[in-house]
Amino acid sequence: MELGLANGDLVMLVVALLAGGLVAGFLAGLLGIGGGGVLVPVLYEVFRALDVDPAVRMHVVLGTCLAIILPTSLKSFAGHRARGSVDMALLKRVAPFVVLGVMIGAVAAKNSSAEVLKWVWAISASVIAFKMAFGRESWRISDHLPPTPWPQAGGFGVGLISTLMSIGGASFVVPLLTLFGKPILQAVSTAAGVGPLIAFPGVIGYAWAGWGAEGLPWGSIGYVNLLAMAIVAPVSVLAAPLGVRMAHRIPRRTLELAFAAFLATIALRFIVDLVL
Repeated sequence: MELGLANGDLVMLVVALLAGGLVAGFLAGLLGIGGGGVLVPVLYEVFRALDVDPAVRMHVVLGTCLAIILPTSLKSFAGHRARGSVDMALLKRVAPFVVLGVMIGAVAAKNSSAEVLKWVWAISASVIAFKMAFGRESWRISDHLPPTPWPQAGGFGVGLISTLMSIGGASFVVPLLTLFGKPILQAVSTAAGVGPLIAFPGVIGYAWAGWGAEGLPWGSIGYVNLLAMAIVAPVSVLAAPLGVRMAHRIPRRTLELAFAAFLATIALRFIVDLVL
């Protein structure tokens, strides 16, 4: 398997991934959100600096990010479920449709160019940034969830878009549930249950989608880079408490605006890159 690096220097790859993991972990702790919202732009810049083939770079970033967030999403869901705050009835209703969305998302990723995936990420990140910047917890559409098939359709959509963005889905699930009257704690906890439904089949899907692809960086199974996962995941966990300590010194609204600005900046960077 090719290194996918200009100078073939494995040491450079490890050092760059360590730095990327530190940045991603700190930002995740500071901004109160993990997953692809932080990892995708950080890993993209790491792989770009290391000259990974542009044709597969975005695909590898997305597949690897899902692998990195899988253990975290499982732990988060277990913790919320142990406290009894997860709406298990709703989760069971939408679970098959979330997984179906993930499967379709993996097929779409396999047949999509890097440019298409960048557009999906940039547009979706812009929507999330807008919601975080201008949204209010008091916003309501209804005090109850809509009847079947709307929750199932929502689950499918979240699974599909989250797979193409490589996020755990909470950025979409939490606002959707609160718009329909769910308490914020239950919305966050239930969203934690959606994370593993996206990450686990998503990792398998990206590994399948990239099987035999050319230009993959060393240590990849399909579009999932195991070396990056092994390095970034533990380093991010170690760096996150530093961001958390910093976050406790900053008002919540300031953090929301900071994350919105962060997402908007990365989305704009992708859009400029695509246009130019």
